[in-house]
Amino acid sequence: MGNGIQVRDRFADGAQYIGGKLRSGTSGRHHDVVNPATGETVYSYELAGTADVDAAVAAAREAFPGWSGATPAERSEAMHRFAAVLAEQADDFAYVESLQCGKPIKLSTEFDVPGTVDNTSFFAGAARHLEGKSAAEYDGDHTSYVRREAIGVVGSIAPWNYPLQMAAWKILPAVAAGNTIVLKPAEITPLTSLMFAQAATEAGIPDGVINIVTGAGKDAGEHLVGHPDVVMTSFTGSTAVGKRVAEIATSTVKRLHLELGGKAPFVVFDDADLEAAVNGAVAGALINTGQDCTAATRAYVQRPLYDAFVQGVAALMETVRLGDPFDQATDLGPLISHAQRDRVAGFVERARAYATVVTGGEAPGGELAAGAYYRPTLVAGAAQDSEIVQSEIFGPVLVVLPFDTEDEGIRLANDTPYGLAASAWSRDLYRANRATREIKAGCVWVNDHIPIISEMPHGGYKASGFGKDMSSYSFEEYTQVKHVMYDNTAVARKDWHRTIFGDR
Repeated sequence: MGNGIQVRDRFADGAQYIGGKLRSGTSGRHHDVVNPATGETVYSYELAGTADVDAAVAAAREAFPGWSGATPAERSEAMHRFAAVLAEQADDFAYVESLQCGKPIKLSTEFDVPGTVDNTSFFAGAARHLEGKSAAEYDGDHTSYVRREAIGVVGSIAPWNYPLQMAAWKILPAVAAGNTIVLKPAEITPLTSLMFAQAATEAGIPDGVINIVTGAGKDAGEHLVGHPDVVMTSFTGSTAVGKRVAEIATSTVKRLHLELGGKAPFVVFDDADLEAAVNGAVAGALINTGQDCTAATRAYVQRPLYDAFVQGVAALMETVRLGDPFDQATDLGPLISHAQRDRVAGFVERARAYATVVTGGEAPGGELAAGAYYRPTLVAGAAQDSEIVQSEIFGPVLVVLPFDTEDEGIRLANDTPYGLAASAWSRDLYRANRATREIKAGCVWVNDHIPIISEMPHGGYKASGFGKDMSSYSFEEYTQVKHVMYDNTAVARKDWHRTIFGDR
């Protein structure tokens, strides 16, 4: 289908995928999926209500015994077929992801879709490594061992910035471990999540293992988190909403996985390769139009390099090409919506009272005026405790501040509530190693910013949440641990009884 895919035809039966079939929501409220590059509606649908969530959870619960009872090899084979189907449909996925998000097609084609296929292949292999610990006699004549088992129905909520990849990060480790899942994607970007579930069905993953409910957070989302038959909740989104999710999950004592906000520091020491740091800062700050919780947002530059860094970043930002997401020459697409653009612009406008906007700080006019575009923006001269330094902006805005000593640079890097990702730039091995030790973040890159791989975990410290996506660490989070103990002799059992209760 490629660029000829007809979204309205593909999802004519609705935006809920329950028990292996598309169906319409039952909330009585409709929602539009809007192309943020043009403002045009590409799809309209009825949102899920609580009844749809109940139906999806019931379908997942019904599918659980069969899927969890399948052998690891059987689950692995199904997931390898799943990866193959995704690869065959890569062009369709890239097109729809760019259509609903406004991200440049080269980002969807070269990053989002290949990353999702690779992640699927990784967890297809991981499915065959669900193992406990070896048996041993730790207590006399008793033999103990540990089993890792699937936990049941997982309820997950994914954000709008990487709809396809976030759906994959939630779904794949859960189902590889033998669980079934109900995923609620963001209502503004549900299309590739629905396609992902359909591809799983095409690959032979049984109906009900993967279900999608597309509804508003206040009803569908909260009902999913609080549902008594959901045993684990995984959420990616803002720290504020994450606190609400935790509050609801606590009421039913659910296992909880939270990947929350970020405010990643980009620390440049005075021995760094300046050109590499400048290029890394622009790429790291503008990835996905800055709508990335690991994006470089706070650049701390040791004073000898500070002026040259500011000049270099500003000059490079001015060469970034905004335009049609489906033009291969486009570097930067729009923000997800006009509301998000206005939010980003508000941070910058308020910062003008206490800082300098070196470049950007405005929406383009002309042929891009109808879209939610905002120019790459560099802000300098802000105080460490200012709003633009401390708060997550989620847009193409980089703030740069100087520092004098190594201690000061690391202290400033840690001086926000967040701890998702960071980077340190230095030619000195010992200095870089110190930074990786002392910066409190779930990922610290050295002389790079942004790359992720399926084999390594992604997750935060502090207010950025807890739990890991990707990697074997993620896989294990979707299992529960059981201790099994055998009494090897009848005599031992009698002795234990006598020890506790005495002679009778």
